Amino acid sequence: MLTIDGVTKHFGERLVLDDVGFTVGSGRLTGFVGGNGAGKTTTMRIMLGVLQADAGTVSIDGTAVGPADRRRFGYMPEERGLYPKMPVAEQITYLARLHGVGKRAAVDRTAALLERLELTAHADDAVEKLSLGNQQRVQIAAALAHEPEVLVLDEPFSGLDPMAVDTVLTVLREAAAGGAPVLFSSHQLDVVERLCDDVVVIAGGTIRAAGPQEELRRAGAAPAWELLVDGDVAWLRDEPGVTVREFDGGYALFESDDATAQRVLQRAVQHGTVGSFAPRVPRLSEVFREVIR
Repeated sequence: MLTIDGVTKHFGERLVLDDVGFTVGSGRLTGFVGGNGAGKTTTMRIMLGVLQADAGTVSIDGTAVGPADRRRFGYMPEERGLYPKMPVAEQITYLARLHGVGKRAAVDRTAALLERLELTAHADDAVEKLSLGNQQRVQIAAALAHEPEVLVLDEPFSGLDPMAVDTVLTVLREAAAGGAPVLFSSHQLDVVERLCDDVVVIAGGTIRAAGPQEELRRAGAAPAWELLVDGDVAWLRDEPGVTVREFDGGYALFESDDATAQRVLQRAVQHGTVGSFAPRVPRLSEVFREVIR
């Protein structure tokens, strides 16, 4: 488990991180979300030792992270960190070797990553000759080249088309399945919602919410329910304890407690055929807007 505890950072007189703390569970995918300037990249750079915190600690399984431990990290910065004129396969192999991977193992690992990320056809191309999306995939391959025990990625989906996003998602799931704590930042909340076990929301240098995604989404709004019947549900507007949010013929989205919702369902059954009835869990984007206010 990767733990960030009480991390504070100033740039001059400006406080950019204020007592930041959260955990990234082993074998779990954690999305780190926030607006521009919220503190995501600064937090990640402190994890990697690129920046030094004014206060607080970064630890793995209860032990403070030192330089030797960071060799076990895979890191993808938001800015390109590749040699533009160097061929793709040669570069990934070289980076794996820098992390102490043997020559044969580095070559084999490179070939496997290029295949998984659908880059085999570009193995001998210089990075600068690739599209931005393919460059991004090479950057991800570089972060994975030494089979890291911890993976930290800053905006890994930037510039990727939907098919490439799916490819990268699969690779990251495989890394987590191998037991690695995986943390990535992203502005694409739909991708975070599809992929992540846990979510951390930061705004203004402070953590506003953190925990399992499902729990955050369920706790992020009043209980809501969707009802679809074969007739008109106008009667729902007069039900005590019900707030109708959307209404269209036989469809309604409404807020109520559990007991009231069950009473609504019973009345709907009495009125006709119920096509569907289920709780409506807020989207992550809704939770995000709510917690950063």
